[in-house]
Amino acid sequence: MDQKLRAHLAVLSANLIFGVNFSVVKFVTPGLLKPFGLNVVRVLVTTGLLWLMHIWEKPGQPLLKKDLPLFIGCGLTGIAINQLLFIKGLSITYSIHASLLMLCTPLLITISAFFFLREKITISVIAGLIIGITGAVFLITSKENSGTGANILLGDTLITLNAISYTFYFILVKPLMTRYTPIQVLRWAFTFGTLFILPFGWVEFAEAPWASFSGIELAAIAFVVVGATFFAYLLNIYGLHHLQASATGSYIYLQPIFATAVAVLFLHEKLTTVKIISALMIFTGVYLVQRSKLRRTAG
Repeated sequence: MDQKLRAHLAVLSANLIFGVNFSVVKFVTPGLLKPFGLNVVRVLVTTGLLWLMHIWEKPGQPLLKKDLPLFIGCGLTGIAINQLLFIKGLSITYSIHASLLMLCTPLLITISAFFFLREKITISVIAGLIIGITGAVFLITSKENSGTGANILLGDTLITLNAISYTFYFILVKPLMTRYTPIQVLRWAFTFGTLFILPFGWVEFAEAPWASFSGIELAAIAFVVVGATFFAYLLNIYGLHHLQASATGSYIYLQPIFATAVAVLFLHEKLTTVKIISALMIFTGVYLVQRSKLRRTAG
């Protein structure tokens, strides 16, 4: 199979897993595991598997002292803050809300690139940012009761902060990807991220009634921990390594579609007018920003 085709299939699979994961997480937490306890399981298992892979890897670039702050920053922003806020926020808001707000990540990356990387910004990008962010604000501030949400405003806010944290990770990880293999970057990011997460989640992890979980419940936990963390991260970073960022980023449009379908079917969330209007605005905003970037790259 062609390498680029494999990369496209990897990113497609990752986004399918991420889309399904929104509903599976809500099944797991807080009913089975408390949010931070679930995060401890995610990072311990994923970090362990990443180090286990080291046995079969070819020797790569040793970790350089000058890159240590970057790896610590990646662990803090891309693993610890990102995952803690995502799981906690998703546990108290709607799956559809969370998936739409995560779609705003490219908008936040664009804003960050303008301020921190001095990237040029066009009228089309500005229009896209205004439309997309307005859609997100409309979604967050809407008052509706259409599904499994305990504290919608707080949950949506945490999901948004999680997306902001990931934009900083995206900026920090770029230079590391030029010097290390994708597995090395993930391994060290998860290692440092685990150190940050353990103090927050160890008590909730220890309190979990592991012996009472059924086979289906353990399978759901395994999907979140192994499927949506270990394999999805690997698939996504493999795609990033072999495809242009614009091509990889375009697949994020599929996450809300997958997430909405699963949430409506299995969590009985409703696809309300507010969600549809917000989705159209966010999709339009992201499209305008991404289109402008593609034109600039082609030029």
